[in-house]
Amino acid sequence: MASAASGEPQPTLSVFDAVTIMVGIVVGIGIFKTPSLIAANVGSEIAFIGVWVAGGIATLIGALCYAELAAAHPHAGGEYHFLSRAYGRPVAMLFGWARGAVIQTGAIAAVAFVLGDYAAQVLPIGPYSTAIYAAVSIVALTALNVIGTVQSKTMQIAMTFVEIGALGAIIVIGLVWGGAPQPAAAAATTAAPEAALGLATVFVLLTYGGWNEAAYLSGELKDPARNMARVLAIGTAVLVALYVLANLAFLAILGLDNLRSSQAVAADMMRLVAGETGAKIVSLAIVAAALSTLNATIFTGARVYYAMARDMTLLPRVGDWDQRGRAPANGLILQGLVALLLVVFGAASRDGFQSMVDYSAPVFWAFLLLVGAALPILRWREPGRELPFRVPLYPVTPILFCLGCLYMLHASLAYTGRGALVGLAVVLAGLPLLLFRRRPEAVPQPAPAAAPAAAE
Repeated sequence: MASAASGEPQPTLSVFDAVTIMVGIVVGIGIFKTPSLIAANVGSEIAFIGVWVAGGIATLIGALCYAELAAAHPHAGGEYHFLSRAYGRPVAMLFGWARGAVIQTGAIAAVAFVLGDYAAQVLPIGPYSTAIYAAVSIVALTALNVIGTVQSKTMQIAMTFVEIGALGAIIVIGLVWGGAPQPAAAAATTAAPEAALGLATVFVLLTYGGWNEAAYLSGELKDPARNMARVLAIGTAVLVALYVLANLAFLAILGLDNLRSSQAVAADMMRLVAGETGAKIVSLAIVAAALSTLNATIFTGARVYYAMARDMTLLPRVGDWDQRGRAPANGLILQGLVALLLVVFGAASRDGFQSMVDYSAPVFWAFLLLVGAALPILRWREPGRELPFRVPLYPVTPILFCLGCLYMLHASLAYTGRGALVGLAVVLAGLPLLLFRRRPEAVPQPAPAAAPAAAE
């Protein structure tokens, strides 16, 4: 029997659990932060809603590609496992380093900064309120996840329903009470139409970002061959519905011109409808949304540390799986320490959230492009493998996904600041880790999804 410290992931997550985690990751702070930026870069209300629908279609294309990969190759390492099978362990290990030092920890720090911003508005505790709240939230939620998957999952379900309830209230208020919005001076875009629409697309896909984290649940999902596609399809449908309806509500109350000039769309909307009390309630809801996103991002993030450590001679204990808590406890602790370092880095800059976006975006899209290309590579290299789910319209779907990732890589480099170069430099700094990779015969057996449990 495996020890408590070095066991394997077990299939404990239902479709409902996994969809809740996926939605909780994505429906976070973005929907309360980016609509005004997107409105400033489109010319009409139809175009504003259109880019949200287009973003949902792009997300669905990516989700379908991931559904085939995750159903055919279920593993707690998610994207790390896909890249390892398609390109070899050196590429996967570089991705693991990039995810652990840049992508996931950057996302954790970014969400923590937004949580800190809104928590400081509700209860300020000094000039460093944002950074303090960010650090405390990372420590507390990392500890919760170390205690166990069951506890983290319970908290995630509760916070996600608070979050969706707040969005639901905004949708109902906007669509039921929304009339003719107050007039405002037209806010012209400053960029050329093509560039402005491209920038709007960047913000839309940033808001939809996080759906790919569902791949890290495949090693703990019951019957992943059958359920992974369901998780991604249902989760994407819920996300598109929530985002389109929420933005229709914002338009109904504020109008496009007021939306362009808003700094906090949800608070401004509720302020018009219910006064300062409504604005304060929305601020609390955004804190709940950030907690939900942060907890889910911490939950999935440490899984790649677990997968990567099993391929290395360095820090082998990070590859242990705690059977008591049903979680990669050491990976969670290491992830939390890196995220805290990034909070310190972000606190020293003018805008912690923007610094984390700049730091992580180009690296994220570069590796997402490699994951998309892994689908046809694995079909070619493993022609005899059973595919429980096949991506529709192959090979058009993965080609569209890869082209979208390529465009986003270009856009993230074009529109981000010096932080992008720092992120790329950190990835290159991980190249020496390849010297510590295990020989194939010394690699511990991977942790595939266990056989599906008998029907209850």
